[in-house]
Amino acid sequence: MTAAQVAAQPSRSTPDFGPNVTIFDPATPAATIQSTLDSIFALQESSEFGARRYAVLFKPGTYDVDARIGFYTQVSGLGLSPNDVVIKGGMRADARWRKGNATLNFWRAVENMSVNPAGGFDRWAVSQAAPMRRMHIRGDLVLDDGGWSSGGFLADSKVDGQVRSGSQQQWLTRNSAIGSWAGSNWNMVFVGTDGAPTNSFPDPPYTTIDAAPVIREKPFLMVDRSGAWKVFVPALRSNAEGTTWISGQPRGVARPLSDFIVVKPGTSAVIITPGIYHLDAPLHVTAANTIVLGLGLATLAPDGGVSAIDVDDVDGVTLASLLIEAGPTNSPVLVQIGPSGSSIRHSSNPTLLSDFFVRVGGAGVGRATRSLEINSHDVIGDHLWLWRADHGNGVGWTSNTAANGLVVNGNDVTMYGLFVEHYQQHQVQWNGNGGRTYLFQNEMPY
Repeated sequence: MTAAQVAAQPSRSTPDFGPNVTIFDPATPAATIQSTLDSIFALQESSEFGARRYAVLFKPGTYDVDARIGFYTQVSGLGLSPNDVVIKGGMRADARWRKGNATLNFWRAVENMSVNPAGGFDRWAVSQAAPMRRMHIRGDLVLDDGGWSSGGFLADSKVDGQVRSGSQQQWLTRNSAIGSWAGSNWNMVFVGTDGAPTNSFPDPPYTTIDAAPVIREKPFLMVDRSGAWKVFVPALRSNAEGTTWISGQPRGVARPLSDFIVVKPGTSAVIITPGIYHLDAPLHVTAANTIVLGLGLATLAPDGGVSAIDVDDVDGVTLASLLIEAGPTNSPVLVQIGPSGSSIRHSSNPTLLSDFFVRVGGAGVGRATRSLEINSHDVIGDHLWLWRADHGNGVGWTSNTAANGLVVNGNDVTMYGLFVEHYQQHQVQWNGNGGRTYLFQNEMPY
């Protein structure tokens, strides 16, 4: 497969991303936007293992809207800077459906917007697999809803006021800027974040690292000032402190949308738009600098015991915003980065896994010996949740069988926000040298 490609169309026309993607511009009546978001949320608020997937995209401009974000919903701005899309109201996740308990608020995302929150604060009461990226919160940010919560991930963002973690058990804040932080529970980690509390683990449990040793932010869709659609690919940063965008235009390359193929439900090839895609053979990435960018928690479900994604030992591959769902026939490995014995160094152009999630069971019986195997060197993982389900459908010790969440054989692999739960043998087996992990969360099987 060559670099992820999207069907030829005039670069300034609105792309056809299929029926599960909604695009708004400032001329859209506020009532229409609110009604659309409310309708999606009504379907998705409690749809933990449902089949629907949605992405909502806002072109640059100002919008009066109060959005509640439910399962399998991604809401994103389309500017080069988060400040290009201004939301007056809120972009929030609450836990009313479980009376304030947010421990099941998974699989949703907001990114690349500025929010002027009503009441002075925005609420993002989530647990795993619910990233907030490239956001500018012009007020406070509250990370719980009164009950328990088990997140979480904030990156490349600015919070003008205070972040209040409340009941959050653990949280990673990476390359961001915050006014201040209040709260702690088990493990709060800050990497390259301006305004982070002083390192004081274990009392309170704050671990503060001055800079991210190596990181590249997730690519994102954008519409430039001429109206052309592009995918912005941020540059690799070393010893990175703060966001990519506060001080001016971010470094990187804006690739035209004509470089990409948009795959919509009904197509069984490269997966990008919201939907569930059953695979009878793995996505095989052979070319350097390939980007596979999911929208709306696009889900790959391999059938017949095949893997979902196999990546050759090449430079600069990006797999982002994808959910991998194990099938009922055991897969020896669901995702493999580099074949066994990979030996090429990639430090100047590493592979990136960003907002990359794997699930074994929950929606139905799933089986996989290993969820993710990394054989290539220098890979960066930026927010991974590898989950053998402990609730839902098809769950039991002999039903959703899975030995290992992550096996690392490559050297100098770096993980930011590694969440691995309930596997039946080693949760993580790290054989490579020089590895680094910034926040590890694990719950043992039971």
